[in-house]
Amino acid sequence: MSVYTAEVEPARAATEERPAAGPAYRCIYAKNGLTGVPDAIQSPWDLFSIPMLGRRQIIDGEAGHYEFLSYKEVYDSALRVGSAIRSRGVNPGDRCGIYGCNCPEWIMTMEACNSQAMTYVPLYDTLGANAVEFIINHAEVSIVFVQEKKIPAVLFMMLSVNASADSGMLIEVCLPKNCDHPLRCFKFGSSAVVSFGNVSSLQKKEAQEANVSCFSWEEFAQLGTVDCQLPLRRSTDICTIMYTSGTTGEPKGVILKNAAFLAEVFSMDYLLAETDKSATTEDVYFSFLPLAHIFDQIMETYCLSKGSSIGFWQGDIRYLIEDLQELKPTMFCGVPRVFDRLYTGIVAKITSSGSLRKSLFDYAYSYKLRNLEKGLRQDEAAPLLDKFVFSKIKQSFGGRVRIMFSGGAPLPRHVEEFLRVTCCCVLVQGYGDIGELQPNGAMKIIDRKKNIFKLSQGEYVAVENLESVYSRCPLITSIWVYGNSFESFLVAVVVPERKAVEDWAAENNETGDCKTLCNNAKARKYFLDELNSTGQKHKLRGFELLRAVFLEPVPFDFERDLITPTFKLKRPQLLKYYKERIEEMYTEAKGVMQNGCK
Repeated sequence: MSVYTAEVEPARAATEERPAAGPAYRCIYAKNGLTGVPDAIQSPWDLFSIPMLGRRQIIDGEAGHYEFLSYKEVYDSALRVGSAIRSRGVNPGDRCGIYGCNCPEWIMTMEACNSQAMTYVPLYDTLGANAVEFIINHAEVSIVFVQEKKIPAVLFMMLSVNASADSGMLIEVCLPKNCDHPLRCFKFGSSAVVSFGNVSSLQKKEAQEANVSCFSWEEFAQLGTVDCQLPLRRSTDICTIMYTSGTTGEPKGVILKNAAFLAEVFSMDYLLAETDKSATTEDVYFSFLPLAHIFDQIMETYCLSKGSSIGFWQGDIRYLIEDLQELKPTMFCGVPRVFDRLYTGIVAKITSSGSLRKSLFDYAYSYKLRNLEKGLRQDEAAPLLDKFVFSKIKQSFGGRVRIMFSGGAPLPRHVEEFLRVTCCCVLVQGYGDIGELQPNGAMKIIDRKKNIFKLSQGEYVAVENLESVYSRCPLITSIWVYGNSFESFLVAVVVPERKAVEDWAAENNETGDCKTLCNNAKARKYFLDELNSTGQKHKLRGFELLRAVFLEPVPFDFERDLITPTFKLKRPQLLKYYKERIEEMYTEAKGVMQNGCK
């Protein structure tokens, strides 16, 4: 098929000079100009060395620039590691554990397993020892790859198991320890622990005492070869066993086959093509959401299928913004808690910038929002306002983000709207289980099924929806709303903003540290009133308002097992931890109600 077409020349005046040659030709594919070549690509070798996985190098305790491994380097490493795993007697279909935070070695281990038709079992890096022990044994993991700082915990777990059996035998262990039926797991004779980094001679000795070999990443890779013969891989093979983060008790494993995993990857391509545009080699993805979470595995696998680059965060939330500004990603996937905190910080700065600047911001916000609601694209809604008003906010994410994803829990509507307007990018939510039909026929996600309960008088409560509303109160950072079918009203444990507590104390001539002030009955009453005022403002019904609160000066954290790695509340654990406080709040509230009736 010819790609050239002849153009008919218009009639010319007799005196007009004619071209020296015949009819003019042009390429029909060049209607928008010739395709350019990115400045970074200088030779075909550069196409072979596209940046794939990158992290910030730590020099003298300071994080430097991102340094990347190429696709070729990662491919070879995955083959070597996969071959090395086979050399340890682990065969296609066997299980390989991956335990640690997001890093290049995590992805390379996953791809090593994929190359050898093995099943990888991710473990959240924030899991406690009991959960790790449970998953490794429940999944019958034969070899485990571990973040360097997690090695001591894994070795301690193994040493606690009776590992005196002969080489190659299955060890009988009992997890949890009061279980009546022991699990037959952990092939100590063929198993190994591989560090993402280095291992000490002492750690190697401890591993030997448990009949387990322990390798550094480099040592283990040397056991393999890039010339290994790969087994047949089928769509019906088990790709991964995804364990829950333990929101409601012991982790539960979900088996995903290759076909299901790939269907999600290609669905993501369709989603992006329809929403914005498919990923390309020019895109950079910021790896922040835990790789043990299926959503991030899908996202990173999709990016790799498109030749995009992936940069990993340092693993410390304190440096999240710094990492974003250094990497300057085009794609970012986070969780509602992170987006909510960013929203709160930005709004606080706008509010304190003065009435004139705030008025100008409010005008720009309303103008762009109206245009977005009319159906205009991001780059069409308000380009001048994007440049002169919203550009600084976009810089919080590095300045180049074109699409953001929120996963793990519902993103409050006001936060979602704010980010879409001010960050000048598309925002997509990935979240499931309860929906509410809207008047226009659309489905609105309001909660998860297990987070809906009934009060004693029969009203149903969608608790995550309430927490989303109450979180709009600027005086708090976190809230856990509680109720049950034996009580007629709701109470809550609230983590207040420290400054809000200090401001209240100054205005009311109260003294003491934050913990002391949080125990002050007047302070609790003040925060309760402010929360209910927020609830009423957003049209919560009477039974959805709070009757009592407990002010918690310490944020909900992983150490107390109160939140999941994706920052969702662990409701059973919260109830166990705050059981006495809950009883006190109900007793106090009922006393107030009785006195009021008298």
